[in-house]
Amino acid sequence: MSPSLEKVDALVIGAGVIGLAVARALAMAGREVMVLEREAAIGTGTSSRNSEVIHAGIYYPAGSLKAQLCVQGREALYAYCAERGIAHRRCGKLIVANTPSQLASLPGIVAQAAANGVADLVLLNQQEAQAMEAQLQCLGAVHSPSTGIVDSHALMLALQGDLENHGGLVACHSGVRELAVTPRGIQVESLDGTRLLARTVVNSAGLHACDLARKIRGFNPRLVPKPWYAKGSYFTLAGRSPFTHLIYPAPEPDAHLAGLGVHLTLDLGGQAKFGPDVEWTASPDDLQVNPARANAFYAEVRRYWPALPEGALQPGYAGIRPKISGPHEAAADFGIQGADEHGVPGLVNLFGIESPGLTSCLAIADRVAALS
Repeated sequence: MSPSLEKVDALVIGAGVIGLAVARALAMAGREVMVLEREAAIGTGTSSRNSEVIHAGIYYPAGSLKAQLCVQGREALYAYCAERGIAHRRCGKLIVANTPSQLASLPGIVAQAAANGVADLVLLNQQEAQAMEAQLQCLGAVHSPSTGIVDSHALMLALQGDLENHGGLVACHSGVRELAVTPRGIQVESLDGTRLLARTVVNSAGLHACDLARKIRGFNPRLVPKPWYAKGSYFTLAGRSPFTHLIYPAPEPDAHLAGLGVHLTLDLGGQAKFGPDVEWTASPDDLQVNPARANAFYAEVRRYWPALPEGALQPGYAGIRPKISGPHEAAADFGIQGADEHGVPGLVNLFGIESPGLTSCLAIADRVAALS
């Protein structure tokens, strides 16, 4: 005898920062919400392996979802952190140029940001940048005062708390075996055999979102993009950081922007880490940091911090960007795929939610709730 079918209004698959934000938004709109998470705790995937930066919204193409939702999400996130007492700091960042081509690109970065609604960037000459950071070497820089850092785990706990206070719940150890589109709704079967029938299903499975979408019986697999995995390793700095701002290298104008370069970020205790680099990998589980990659990190970092001591970098951690564009393709936009795109009422697939996903989480949640 097959297990009984339990009805639920809205199911969110994946309890990372995006899934929790979406579930919170749905619950606060009066929906009955359950989050299914295959791991033993919330936020153990991509959400726990990023740089915890609140991005301003600078680099993304004007009009893209990344640009719109980053700018909206940044302000919403700062307000939410202040309201809920979540540790964060608007520390600002410097985008630094160390080659003539990088220097020539800085006015374009300011213009791109302005097109995205980020109007507070300031061009700095060499002396002005070094007055802000004495150990910095550069030809010039852009100052982004709206960039910051956040305690991502505290953020996720707050989102979960809001969800639960509005009657929602998170079920861990609840991996999904398959889904099926039916006339009555979307049927979901978990690995333990539990069967649920939902009016709304949000696929927020991060690195596994494309694979999960291919498990939906009655869904056109040609609408699922190919997943790509761009690994990013971080190295931590032994000792206290001499910098108080985040330091990002300016992108080379002709380089493929799979990431934002080996940059220096700070945690809320002032500890510095460098990364992430870009290493395309075949597996979303390839999370070991190769100590040999430190050689390239020393070379990259010393372009803007020549005084980095030998032996100061220690292997930290690695994360995987859930990309839907490959190494020789232009970077893809966020994929927020609702019924208008695929024709299945109540289903929202979230594909390629990489950076600036953390910054954009509340804005993405509002967008998804409007589709649901």
